[in-house]
Amino acid sequence: QVQLVESGGGLVQTGGSLRLSCAASRSIITINAMGWYRQAPGKERELVATITRGGGTNSADSVKGRFTISRDNGKNTVYLQMNSLKPEDTAVYFCYAYYLGYEYWGPGTQVTVSS
Repeated sequence: QVQLVESGGGLVQTGGSLRLSCAASRSIITINAMGWYRQAPGKERELVATITRGGGTNSADSVKGRFTISRDNGKNTVYLQMNSLKPEDTAVYFCYAYYLGYEYWGPGTQVTVSS
């Protein structure tokens, strides 16, 4: 089982930056994949970025060149560096882990980008 806790959300102006953190309850080198999803009001949850145990990354076209996912194995933490934020990035951001065939989710952190 994996518990995930996100932090780092908040209110930022257009063009600003935020860094989200996701702390896992177990060593992340044992977790197949981790990542970030987001859900805006009235919309479905969508993929933002993922990172595998081997370090491979994938991200949505809408955030390519602006968001970077990374991991610190020593701290059991995955990060999402978000730059050049836009109002359309406003959403609740959820940390995700895929471990031994199961999906785990954090409670989410709100990111609001003002225009």
